[in-house]
Amino acid sequence: MCYVEKMNTITIPKKVAARGDLVVIPRKDYEALLELKRLKEFSPTVAQKKALVRAEQNFRKGKTLSYHELAKKLEFAG
Repeated sequence: MCYVEKMNTITIPKKVAARGDLVVIPRKDYEALLELKRLKEFSPTVAQKKALVRAEQNFRKGKTLSYHELAKKLEFAG
């Protein structure tokens, strides 16, 4: 015996379809996106941006420490 699942049919207004801004996603995904919208976006300060540039330069020059090297320099027990 073969079962056929019934599918709902919807009509999309031509105005909406013509703009190309229609997105259909499951409600669970939509609600997850709404939760993300509530998060405040991080905006780094000028000092943080400069620190990041320095860190990237040091990384490119190979001036980095492994986790174990850092722990040793900071005298962490390990």
